[in-house]
Amino acid sequence: MPEDLAEAIWTEKYRPRSFDDIVGQKEIVSRVKSFVRQRNMPHLLFSGPAGTGKTTLAIVTAKTLFGEAWHANFLELNASDERGIDVIRVKVKDFARTRAIGNVPFRIIYLDESDALTREAQQALRRTMENYTRTTRFILSCNYSTKIIDPIQSRCAVFRFTKLGKDDLAKIIERIAKGEDLVFDEKAKEALVEVSEGDVRRLTNVMQGAAAVAKKITTAMIYSVAATAKPQEIRLVLELATSKKFLDARNKLFSVMQEFGLSGLDIIKYIQREIPGLKLPDRKKMQLIEACGETEFRMVEGSDEFIQLEALLAKFAIIAE
Repeated sequence: MPEDLAEAIWTEKYRPRSFDDIVGQKEIVSRVKSFVRQRNMPHLLFSGPAGTGKTTLAIVTAKTLFGEAWHANFLELNASDERGIDVIRVKVKDFARTRAIGNVPFRIIYLDESDALTREAQQALRRTMENYTRTTRFILSCNYSTKIIDPIQSRCAVFRFTKLGKDDLAKIIERIAKGEDLVFDEKAKEALVEVSEGDVRRLTNVMQGAAAVAKKITTAMIYSVAATAKPQEIRLVLELATSKKFLDARNKLFSVMQEFGLSGLDIIKYIQREIPGLKLPDRKKMQLIEACGETEFRMVEGSDEFIQLEALLAKFAIIAE
């Protein structure tokens, strides 16, 4: 079986099938559920980070409203793949102008990653939303609502999704571990929650990668599959740098980068996370974080990442004096 197909099947197996199955985003789910109960709803705009349940909630809404006929009444498009005005004029308009099958008076068009639509396409979408209100409701999903033009935002009920907390992620881990007969120790669960960063899609992918190796999941397997450095190794680099052991810190940092295949920007992100835990005055921690920001900017502008990381460690040693 192809790897991408196996991943799709594995993910679909644990996709929530009703509102009660959805973990997290309780207030948003409650409000959308009330719309569905009335069999009437406005256009919806789901905004928030990846892997927080936007697509899942849209699909559950369609399944609950239309039952077995949900496929015929639900059009899903990824706007980042088809972002031009022709998509709105042809695909969306053709679907929007036809009546729903069943006793619900409208169909649903779900536009994923709608912040990738060009401004011209968004203007055309605005007109389509106005003209076909009787027969169609739109659910727009985006990472950044600021990239959606104001006329569209004003026509939608806006729901802002947040990253899932540790308790919510723990529930998902337990559900999948039970279904796949996986064994986790507590530290492995904590590592999985940490590397997923509130993204359920990333969490399921890391779990699947680890489960392909063994049924007993360890912390080392989690970090290896996620291609993420262990926090204690980054912390050791910082402790060496702030203890004036510059060469040891440099060698350890480059060793971690090589072992896990990390980029300079990845390292900056991990360093920034570990700074609050250092035994330094708050003012010095603020200076270290400022140094991280400056180094990241230089990397984004094209500077050599190894030279910039060496300079950052040197600055850490100077600030810590």
